[in-house]
Amino acid sequence: MTQTRRRFPESFKREAVDQVLAGMTLRHVAETLDIAESLLGKWKRQSEQQGEGAFPGNGKQRGESAELSRLRQQLAQVTMERDVLKKALAIFSQPTK
Repeated sequence: MTQTRRRFPESFKREAVDQVLAGMTLRHVAETLDIAESLLGKWKRQSEQQGEGAFPGNGKQRGESAELSRLRQQLAQVTMERDVLKKALAIFSQPTK
């Protein structure tokens, strides 16, 4: 029997962590929401360490990786523009007959 991995939306994770931070025990919140206590503890640590950047999911990138991706796209754009200008210069610098 195959078991599929359960996925939880960011809002669910944040609400669960908020309950723990509000004073409810980790065990009680985990049992109430039918999730593993260790998973809830992991979410709590992520929330404490990364704040608003926690739980990126679904293609969202965190700080440095998002910046790196943006810079790579910008480099590709600038490289393409440079190559077009080189070709245009070569065409317009040919002697006319």
